[in-house]
Amino acid sequence: MEESEKKYFLGFSAFPGIGPHRFKLLLDYFGSAEKAWNGDKDTFLSVGLSKKLVDQFVEFRRNFSPKDYQSELIKKDITTLTIHDKLYPKLLKEIHDPPIILYIRGDVQRLTEMRVCIAVVGTRKMSTYGQTVTEKITQGLSQNGCTIVSGLAYGIDTVAHKTAIENSGWTIAVLGCGVDIIHPVTNTTLYWRIVKESGVVVSEYPPGRYAEKGTFPARNRIISGLSLAVVVTEGAENSGSLITAGFAAEQGREVFAVPGPINTINSQGPLKLMKDGAYVTTSAEDILTQLRISFHPQVMGKKGSEDAVEQKILELLSYEQLLFDTLVQRMGIPASKIAEVLTRMELNGAVKNENGVYQLT
Repeated sequence: MEESEKKYFLGFSAFPGIGPHRFKLLLDYFGSAEKAWNGDKDTFLSVGLSKKLVDQFVEFRRNFSPKDYQSELIKKDITTLTIHDKLYPKLLKEIHDPPIILYIRGDVQRLTEMRVCIAVVGTRKMSTYGQTVTEKITQGLSQNGCTIVSGLAYGIDTVAHKTAIENSGWTIAVLGCGVDIIHPVTNTTLYWRIVKESGVVVSEYPPGRYAEKGTFPARNRIISGLSLAVVVTEGAENSGSLITAGFAAEQGREVFAVPGPINTINSQGPLKLMKDGAYVTTSAEDILTQLRISFHPQVMGKKGSEDAVEQKILELLSYEQLLFDTLVQRMGIPASKIAEVLTRMELNGAVKNENGVYQLT
């Protein structure tokens, strides 16, 4: 997207009264964000905006400079992606109301390495059992190259992010506030570990925006929207994690629930999901098998293999069988080097070659 157009996307995103639905109405009517930004009151009213909202926007527009706002984001080391940018996550584009803008802290290029995203969510008031099963499942997913998506909240979310990092995996934290606001503050160290080395922190809300009652459910649709599947490890029947699971079902994503003691409050959420048709899971292997992703624990995350070439081959072959020439094309390194590593991997029993087609053993 051209920067001249992007700055108006940013302008609408910064105005609290226009969310994804209204912004889409304006884009469809005006044809571009720039034209919509410069629209007159009567046209806004004809599109369906209320007079109060139009008056508020006109006042906001008068005192707001999209160009200065863009410069301020750069100073705060915040990257932005519009839905038209190439790096905008493809799965998120598919949901009913994708965010106008994603505000991101962390190296945005990491998104290109996050091939399979799976959300792991649950209660803030976790039990020892909930912590144990979350660690077990997240560890298995991370060791198989999956990116763990969660909400940086107390409890299950925190354990999911930490376990991904401890197993050399990528993780995405989706916030219900601006990306410059660390909530809860007790996760400050975790927040900066994600930003600096292990993933990205994402929000649809502009910097400085504090969380409100309605921002967390909206955040939850992004958690599920980024993910192939949502795993609820523990939570009460009214847990916010069930909202995330509900969004996942609406978005056509798989929902998994971990069974627990039937006499505990934190088992009631997963139990309800199971009654509603969620898959029962007790391991990462269950989840990957249902998603038709090969289960190979030796496939680590971003830094699990000492040999970067071998790591990349394992990663590619975990999704499908490939011809040698296809591997060369996708990896972009000399064929002789790939052949050398493949030979070593065959001798070690990590891969096999059947009629020129390589696959994991």
